[in-house]
Amino acid sequence: MKQFWLVLIVGAAILVPALSQKHVSDPFAGRWDLTITAGNTSYPSWMELVDEGGSPAVRIVGRSGSARSVQDVKAEGSHLSFTSDESFGGKPIKVTWAMSVHSDKLTGKQHRADGIDYELTGVRAPALKRKPPAAWTNPEPLFDGKDLNGWEPDNPSTNHWVAKNGELVNETKGANIRSTRPLEDFKLHIEYNCPPGGNSGVYLRGRYEVQVEYEPADKNDRYHGMGSIYGFLPPSMDLPARPGQWETYDITLVGRTVTVVRNSVTTIENQEIPGITGGAIDSHEGDPGPLYIQGDHTGGMKYRDITISVPRK
Repeated sequence: MKQFWLVLIVGAAILVPALSQKHVSDPFAGRWDLTITAGNTSYPSWMELVDEGGSPAVRIVGRSGSARSVQDVKAEGSHLSFTSDESFGGKPIKVTWAMSVHSDKLTGKQHRADGIDYELTGVRAPALKRKPPAAWTNPEPLFDGKDLNGWEPDNPSTNHWVAKNGELVNETKGANIRSTRPLEDFKLHIEYNCPPGGNSGVYLRGRYEVQVEYEPADKNDRYHGMGSIYGFLPPSMDLPARPGQWETYDITLVGRTVTVVRNSVTTIENQEIPGITGGAIDSHEGDPGPLYIQGDHTGGMKYRDITISVPRK
């Protein structure tokens, strides 16, 4: 996913490891799954409030981009407000958030500086602490290499995904595509071929993006580069870039704990994903969700040998 405001996001990346899960008495403390709605339009969001030196600190994931800090945080009893800069398809717009909490549910409003208002609702994000299964099923294909059976674009009118030579190919940027099969805990094997300048991503349960990109070297930091859980978890090491060549991800997701093995090298091991990443299909983290592949940034992406193992019953 492209960074819409590099300075803001880099600053947020620096903040991410500093935010701790300290216990604070503030009723907003912890993580929240949000839904932002205006008329028939809605999008998912995520928020976390922690104690930082005796003061509340908030980071959010908005409509796009990654987890980032906010400004002007005011927490008074059951009321919370702050401001952020959000991208809505163009330059960042100042947004004011104001919300109240009651019985572990949030309600409130989001006011944009360009005059558009949204309604805001939220629930506490589930912990999703689950033990790894004792055994997994044998891998089974999610993509048969012949057609798009079992897959659907999010916007059929701009779909450029085709099955070609055993590959799932995005011929030019347009729609994203998702599996029709919902997934909960799983092991994923997927092979990808990212061209120079390419930018895509593989969303686990449709909510957590594993970045796929070969943009210019100075475009993305480690929190937003190849192999990261976008904006949250950087890979533990940098591997050689291989644009235009086939590579592999082997990803295990149990609850919100993820392990990423790229090209047979473990780069993220048993790390917790704090929340949804920008571009998620929804914020219902406790629900199963599809494998979701990003196609709205650049064309030329290819995927193949997409297989899934699930806990054996």
